[in-house]
Amino acid sequence: MDVEVIIQEIGEFGRFQLQNYILVCLPVFYAAANSLTYVFTSRSTKYRCLIPECEAANDTKYAQDWVKDILPGSISDSSQFVPDECLKYKFINKSSDSFLENETCQAHWFDNEKVRCYEWVFDGAETAIVNDWPDELACAENKWKLALVGSVHYAGIIVGTALFGFLADLFGRKKMFIVSIVFMSITGVGHGLARTYIWFLIYGFLNAIATAGVYPLAFVLGVEMVGKNKREMAGVVLNYFYSVGEALVGIIAWIDGDWRNLQYWVSIPPILFIFYYWIIPESIRWLIANEAYTKAFEVVKKASKENNRELSGKLLEQFEAKCFEKENTESKAQDVRHKNIELATYGKFLRSKILMIRSLSLCFIWGTNAFVFYGLSLNSINLSGNIFLNFVLGCLIEIPGNTISWITMNKFGRRRSLATSLLICGICCISGGFIADESAWAQMGLFLLGKMAITSSFTTIFVYTAEMMPTTVRSGCLGTFSTMSRFASLVAPFIPLLKNIYSFLPLVVFGLFAFISGFLSFLLPETLGSKLPDTIAEAEHIETRENVSDMSDITRL
Repeated sequence: MDVEVIIQEIGEFGRFQLQNYILVCLPVFYAAANSLTYVFTSRSTKYRCLIPECEAANDTKYAQDWVKDILPGSISDSSQFVPDECLKYKFINKSSDSFLENETCQAHWFDNEKVRCYEWVFDGAETAIVNDWPDELACAENKWKLALVGSVHYAGIIVGTALFGFLADLFGRKKMFIVSIVFMSITGVGHGLARTYIWFLIYGFLNAIATAGVYPLAFVLGVEMVGKNKREMAGVVLNYFYSVGEALVGIIAWIDGDWRNLQYWVSIPPILFIFYYWIIPESIRWLIANEAYTKAFEVVKKASKENNRELSGKLLEQFEAKCFEKENTESKAQDVRHKNIELATYGKFLRSKILMIRSLSLCFIWGTNAFVFYGLSLNSINLSGNIFLNFVLGCLIEIPGNTISWITMNKFGRRRSLATSLLICGICCISGGFIADESAWAQMGLFLLGKMAITSSFTTIFVYTAEMMPTTVRSGCLGTFSTMSRFASLVAPFIPLLKNIYSFLPLVVFGLFAFISGFLSFLLPETLGSKLPDTIAEAEHIETRENVSDMSDITRL
């Protein structure tokens, strides 16, 4: 059965698709937030050594008039004194209870010898895990433990994207979508309740696994429920929700500085999405690809009713014939047979030379997108000014990037949109690497333009890939490519270290990868206006689909 014909009959984007598409987008809002809380929960907050000779542990504050005279430190770019986090001058001259006599701390009470401290005073304006477990996480020698939080997060993302993509092809988009959302909510709350650093890492890993399944499955559900003329819209609008969800993290962290509250704010609400099991439908494409014609027919009838569309007699006859055929061949071993069919389809996919070459190209392009996107994103909190505002702006700048992708994909095609975005990003990165630090406005302009370009590219590659891969393995392929891109994102934080060799190297490296991927994109087939391939054969011949008289007659694998 030709799913595109079915979509045309029920309407490409009617009331049925609109309400279900919005429902699918809502969890993405929280998935984006959950994926970036670690930026604030595991960052190093402001703290200094406690001076018991000058202050009481239960009655003190970070900023004291005498701090600059008593503690070693440095002068920041804004000419503010920043005390050392873990070193203090050795006390030599005054009793430890002198502060009770309301005496002001004096520099001559201490000599110039620096000693390690084991008690700290934190800036109460904001908290992170270092505030809760300073004995394990405070000081330079423990910074790697904070960085490890991000590594564990991406390890979970890698596992989750591959796992849920494969499971969604086997057991359905809807079921795995809901499972990933509920699991994300539960582990996110556990993240906030963690009472030790080890449990914080464990819950972070599990939360990342769950979070990784939400966006790809929402994307597949959204793209598969609409017609070919609405696919780019379905992919782009989903990214609007993702960008706003990212920005939400910065806003909450700005308003409520407690890291546990931040985790609760983004993790508790998603548990309500468990009711989606009784609300949203399964993908029609997945149901038909897995020969669940009776369930597919129920969804089609509901969609046509809500969209005020009348199904043709021919389509009704096809469904009735398929449903009758299934009812007469049903057996206890049927489910096992379907799983074997799915596994056989993956085997056929791996044996296709055309699809393998195409997949290798896509893997490299996906990797470049993640590598450059996250590499540039890391710089947003290093810009001068309010770190929360910088973070929010760095997220919101993705919205115009997504909009550009939407416009160019529809007007110029997927291939040219992807290639041009990558090439522009490459130009911005390489040019930015050779601009002097004094020209801050030029650096900022190129940074924003580069971030918009790579965002546009990232949005395009999601839609483009979905249109190239067959229905039977589409979710698994998106999960695999997303997994490969996460490996690339693990490398991104280390690229700034190249600045120690030459200051321009980090941006030049990002730019070169963007250039290579941009030119590689021209080798991919154009998919604008084509129907989504449902079989391996249709995917292989996607460039010559117009010359195929009746692709629906191709034997389904």
